[in-house]
Amino acid sequence: MAHNVRILVVDDEPGLREILSKRLEFWGFECRAAADVGEAERALEVFEPDLVLSDVVMPGATGLQLLRRLKAGKRRRLPVVLMTAHGTVDVAVGAMKEGAEDFLIKPVDEGKLRAVIDAVVADLVLAREARKLDAALEVEDPAVGLVGRSPAMLELKRMITLIGARDASVLISGESGTGKEIVARAIHAASPRRDRPFVPINAAAIPETLIESELFGHEKGAFTGAGRSRAGCFEQANTGTLFLDELAEMPMSLQPKLLRILEDGRVRRLGGSQEIPVDTRVIAATNRSPAGAIRDGRLREDLFYRLNVFELVVPPLRERRDDLPLLCHAFLRDFNEKHRTDIEGLRDSALECLRCYSWPGNVRELRNLMERAVIVSRSRWLEPAHFPAYIRGAEPMDEPTLVVPIGTPVAEAERQLILRTLDHVGQNKAEAARQLGLDVKTIRNKLKNIAAGPEEG
Repeated sequence: MAHNVRILVVDDEPGLREILSKRLEFWGFECRAAADVGEAERALEVFEPDLVLSDVVMPGATGLQLLRRLKAGKRRRLPVVLMTAHGTVDVAVGAMKEGAEDFLIKPVDEGKLRAVIDAVVADLVLAREARKLDAALEVEDPAVGLVGRSPAMLELKRMITLIGARDASVLISGESGTGKEIVARAIHAASPRRDRPFVPINAAAIPETLIESELFGHEKGAFTGAGRSRAGCFEQANTGTLFLDELAEMPMSLQPKLLRILEDGRVRRLGGSQEIPVDTRVIAATNRSPAGAIRDGRLREDLFYRLNVFELVVPPLRERRDDLPLLCHAFLRDFNEKHRTDIEGLRDSALECLRCYSWPGNVRELRNLMERAVIVSRSRWLEPAHFPAYIRGAEPMDEPTLVVPIGTPVAEAERQLILRTLDHVGQNKAEAARQLGLDVKTIRNKLKNIAAGPEEG
């Protein structure tokens, strides 16, 4: 298929120009012919070709000079295929190094010409898809972690907008690498506090002996090494937002103090005697199932309910694989700028490799993989060879299924569906409810009925 492709033929031989143009038009391409580089450059302004097929040796400027001018200007990505009756290996290699797509020897073999044109057209189709992704990214959230148009991401963005306007506590759950801090920053950016401080703290990254001081601050002399007074995170985030990551890793001994601050809006520094009023919105996050953390004694139930005014579940990447093209393109744009590369996109075979992988590290893992691929690639398109072996060897992912024999009572089928879905989402009731199209209250009531067992008849 020609895919509405325009080709500019540049050759000083009238007969060959006509033969090539007629052949290309017969194949379904739109053609324009030029006798030399000057005429070709004028045609570029009005014809806007998708491909230039140019002779090398012509009176005046050569085809190589035309190639160099194109690659140095705004049309650096315009594909150029060169032809010559004086072809040598050295000339061909030189042309390819300067950006030519391919090199044809006159008299041009029709089969070779068609193969070269078809290869270029395939890349043109990919380039058009890349431009569509560019356009889609222009209306996306600026934070790469929130890029996506899958139903799960659209719902998450809707909730972020809703929650941002409400000055209430939020609990974000999701696997490691899904972008929980990015979601928290998006909530802050959508809130009336957007111009005030956003202070993140990771409870898992701070030694237990220091976390109380980090959160609540300390007065001079409160402990050995406390040479001066210091405001804690609650005070630093006053009038803004405190993002408390890995909530379930916070020592249980500190959780009652956190609960009290949330309820009273007052904080007391270590070694201090006065309570300091704070107006701080708290957004907490955990990569554990909140219910599981409570059951395992890692999270106080009263603190959970105080923080869980709104609960957001960030979906894992494997459950929104339709977002992979847009996510990859967003990362590609970032890393092209960072590493001064000019990679246009991914070939279908490369994207299929990514679709087959399970992504245990989620968006963070994808980001690292894309940066690696950009660094090792030396071509316009990312190929499977630019990915590590474990990505190339990934088996196609199968969606989890549940087989229910015909004749199974409806109540039993429903019981199996609910329990299997809960297993699949790590016992996260909110995510299970979302996938089943129910509300969380309905899920909880059904689980109570399941736990109670069948009624005796």
